[in-house]
Amino acid sequence: MTAIKHALQRDIFTPNDERLLSIVNVCKAGKKKKNCFLCATVTTERPVQVNVVKVKKSDKGDFYKRQTAWALRDLAVVDAKDANKENPEFDLHFEKVYKWVASSTAEKNTFISCIWKLNQRYLRKKIEFVNVSSQLLEESVPSGENQSVTGGDEESLDEYQELNAREEQDIEIMMDGCEYAISNAEAFAEKLSSELQVLDGANIQSIMASEKQVNILMQLLDEALKEVDEIEHKLSSYEEMLQSVKEQMDHISQSNDLIQLSNTNNMKLLEEIEFLVNYLDLSKGHIKALTDGDLSSSKGIEACTNAAEALLQCMNVALRPGHDELQAVQQQQQQFKDLREQFARRLANHLNNVFVQQGHDQSSTLAQHSAELTLPKHLPFHRDLLRYAKLMEWLKNTDREKYEGLNKNYVDYISRLYEREIKEFFEVAKIKMTGTSKEGKKFGLHGSSGKLTGSTSSLNKLSVQGSGNRRSQSSSLLDMGNMSASDLDVADRTKFDKIFEQVLSELEPLCLAEQDFISKFFKLQQNPALPGSVTADSTDIDGGPLSRQHNLLGDRHSVPSEKEETGVIRSMMIKVFRCIEPELNNLISLGDKIDSFNSLYMLVKMSHHVWTAENVDPASFLSTTLGNVLVTVKRNFDKCILNQVKQMEEVKISKKSKVGILPFVSGFEEFAELAESIFRNAERRGDLDKAYTKLIRAVYNNVEKVANESQKTPRDVVMMENFHHIFSTLSRLKIACLETERREAKHKYTEHLQSYVIYSLGQPLEKLNHFFEGIEARVAQGIREEEVSYQLAFNKQELRKVIKEYPGKEVKKGLDNLYKKVDKHLCEEENLLQVMWHSMQDEFIRQYKHFEGLIARCYPGSGITMEFTIQDILEYFSSIAQSH
Repeated sequence: MTAIKHALQRDIFTPNDERLLSIVNVCKAGKKKKNCFLCATVTTERPVQVNVVKVKKSDKGDFYKRQTAWALRDLAVVDAKDANKENPEFDLHFEKVYKWVASSTAEKNTFISCIWKLNQRYLRKKIEFVNVSSQLLEESVPSGENQSVTGGDEESLDEYQELNAREEQDIEIMMDGCEYAISNAEAFAEKLSSELQVLDGANIQSIMASEKQVNILMQLLDEALKEVDEIEHKLSSYEEMLQSVKEQMDHISQSNDLIQLSNTNNMKLLEEIEFLVNYLDLSKGHIKALTDGDLSSSKGIEACTNAAEALLQCMNVALRPGHDELQAVQQQQQQFKDLREQFARRLANHLNNVFVQQGHDQSSTLAQHSAELTLPKHLPFHRDLLRYAKLMEWLKNTDREKYEGLNKNYVDYISRLYEREIKEFFEVAKIKMTGTSKEGKKFGLHGSSGKLTGSTSSLNKLSVQGSGNRRSQSSSLLDMGNMSASDLDVADRTKFDKIFEQVLSELEPLCLAEQDFISKFFKLQQNPALPGSVTADSTDIDGGPLSRQHNLLGDRHSVPSEKEETGVIRSMMIKVFRCIEPELNNLISLGDKIDSFNSLYMLVKMSHHVWTAENVDPASFLSTTLGNVLVTVKRNFDKCILNQVKQMEEVKISKKSKVGILPFVSGFEEFAELAESIFRNAERRGDLDKAYTKLIRAVYNNVEKVANESQKTPRDVVMMENFHHIFSTLSRLKIACLETERREAKHKYTEHLQSYVIYSLGQPLEKLNHFFEGIEARVAQGIREEEVSYQLAFNKQELRKVIKEYPGKEVKKGLDNLYKKVDKHLCEEENLLQVMWHSMQDEFIRQYKHFEGLIARCYPGSGITMEFTIQDILEYFSSIAQSH
C-alpha cells in the first residue's frame, strides 16, 4: 500500500500541488467489484483546500488516473455502518449517497480517522460521523508532543523545503571533490566539520580587524545627528512662520467663497427675474386687443388672434418650484385668468351675433332660388366665419364650456336655416316632377309645404281584354305594351331622372361643404397646438420652458381623441341636416307613386352617389344618409318587381278571342330594354340580375298557366308564340344572367312547334292515319310485317279502300282547310305562319314516306301506292301558301 501511495503522490497529486494524506482501497457496494482508491488530499498553497479524490487504474495500462473529486466541505455525513463490529462497508453523503466497501476494516478506520482530523483542523463546518467508534475518534485527538502520524507528517511536510537547482549543483560539486563521501560517510563528515571551524576562525579575525573602522563610523554618525538637530530647529521656526501665513490665507479664501456665493445667488436671482419678466409679461397692445379689439374687421381679428395666442403662451409657462408662492406671480396669473374669461365671453357673444345675422342674411336669398331647382350657396358665410377659426381653436383649448355653447348655438341657427332651404328646394322638385300643383294633388301634395299626405292605397289593377290594355298611374309589365303610353312614360321618366339627379347633385356639394366647414371652423378633425404656443414636448424659439398642459388648461378639460371628434362632426351634421333624409324619402315615395318604374332610375342614381360618397369618406354624414335612403329605394325596387309578378298572376284572358302574345310577355321585353338602358355601367347590376330572374320565372310560369286555361287558342300555339317571342327578345338583348332561360325558351318553342304540327297533320288524313297505326300495333304484338296483309281488317282490299278516300284533290282540300285553321290560331305579331306551314310540309312528307315504307314492307309485290306523290305534296303546299 505504501508503494501505491508514493506512486499516486508522484504521478497524480504532486503535479497538481497536492499532498496525499490517506488512502483506502474500495469498491462500490452491491455491484460488480471494480476496485479503486479513495484519497484524502490537501493543497500545498494557501488557503488550504481539502478534497476526497477517486482514483482508478486505467483500462489501457498500469498507470492510474484521477476520475472524480469532491470538496470535503460538501461532505455532510460519514456513515461507518457499525461501531461495534468489524464491517468494511461505509457511506459518504455528498450531493448524493455513495456506498463503498473497503478492502479491510483497518484501512476503512484509518481513512475515517484521517477525514475526522482534517475536519477538525481545516473546516468550520462539522461533519456528522455516524456509527463510528468513539474510541477511534478519541485516539485521533492530538495532545502535546504526542502527535498522530498524520499530523507529524503534515508538520514535517510543512517544514520541508525542496532544494533548488543551484543548491543541487553545489552539493554535487562538493561530493565530486570527496569521492569517498558515499563510501566513507564519517570521514566526509569530519572533513566538513574541520572546514567549518576554519571558516568560523576567519570570520572572527575579520570582525576584530574592522573595530577601528566601526569607531570612525560611530563618530560620523554622532556628527550627523547634531546636524539633524539643527535642521529640525530651523524647520520648527519655519513651520511657526508658515502657520501664521496659513491662517491669513484661510481667512482670505473664506472671504472669496462668500463673495463667490453672493455672486452666484445674484446671478440666479437675476435669471429667475428675467425668466418671470420674459415669460409672464403680456404687452399692453395685446391686453388692449383682448379687452377692446375689433372682432368685425380682418385686422382686428388678426390682432385679437395674436393677443390670444400670446396670452395662452403666458398661461402655459411651466413655473419652477417656488414661483407659485410669489405674490407678483399670483397677481399676474390672476390677471391672465381674468383676461381669458373676459375675452372668451366677448368672443362667444360676438360669434353668436354673427350666427344670427348670417342666418337672417341667408334667409333673404331664399326667394331668389324658389323658382329654380338649386340650393343657396353658403360659401360666403363660411368664408367670413373661417376668419375666426384660430380663435375658435383658442377657445376650444381654454374654455371648453363656451366652445361647446357656440357649437350648440351654431347647430341651432344653421339647422333652422337649412330646414327652410331644403324644404323649399324639395317643394320645387316635387312640383317639377308632377308638372303643376293641381296635378300634384292627386299624388298627395297639398299646400305649399310639398309634403306627401296622400293615402297609401294599393295601385289599380289592370284587367286585360284580349290584347287591349288600360294604363294606371303605377306602371306594370301589362301596360308597357301600349305604344302611346310607352312614349309618354319615356318622357315622364326622363324628366323624373333629370330632376332626381339634380336633387342629389345639389345636396352632395352642400353636405360636403358644410362638413368641411364644421371640421375647419370647430377644429374637430385634429387638435394641433396654436401657432407660437408651447407644447408639452417642445420648447419655444428662445429655448424657453416646457409647457404644462396640466396647468390652468389641462386641469379643466380633457382633450378628446380624433375618433371622438369624428363622432362629434357626425352628430353635428345629423342635427344640421336632420330634414334631408325624411325629405328624400318623401321624394322617393312621390316618384314611386307617379311611376313605380321610377325606382329603377332612383336605384341607379342613388347607388352612384353612394359609391361616390363612400370613395370620399365612408364614414361621412353624406355617405351614411345616402346609404340609408338607398335601402328605401332598394326596398321600393323590390316591391315594384313583386307587384309585376303579382299582376302577372292575376291576368285573365278572353274566352272569345285568340290569345296571341301575352301582354306581360311584351311588357317584359320593354322592361328589359328600359332596364338595360338605365343600368348600363351601373354599380348595382346584381340587383337587376336578381329582378330579371324573378320576372322571367314568373313570365314562364304564367305563360304555361294561360296556355292551360286557353279555350280559343290551342295550348301549343300559346306556348310556341310566347316562348318564341321571349327567345327573340333574350337573343337580341344578350342578357348574360338569362342565358339559361334563353336556351330554355328556345327548347320550349321548338318542342311546342313540333307538337302542334304533329297534332294538326293528324286530322286531314285521319282514316289513313288510323289504318297505319293499326298495322304498327299488330307488328308490335309480334305479327311479321309480310303477314299483316292476311289480317281481315288490314288486307289489301281494306288498304285500297282507305287510300281511295284520299285522292290528291281531297288531300289538297284538307290541307287548305288546315292552313285556314292554323291562320286563325296564330297571331299576326309574331309572323310564324310561314314557319309553321313549312314545318307542316316537312312533317307531311315524313309521314308520307313512312306510309309508303309500311306498304312496301307489309304488302310486297301488291303494286298498291298512294294516289298522290311527294311532288304533288310540294305543289299543294306551295299553291295554298301563295293563294293566301
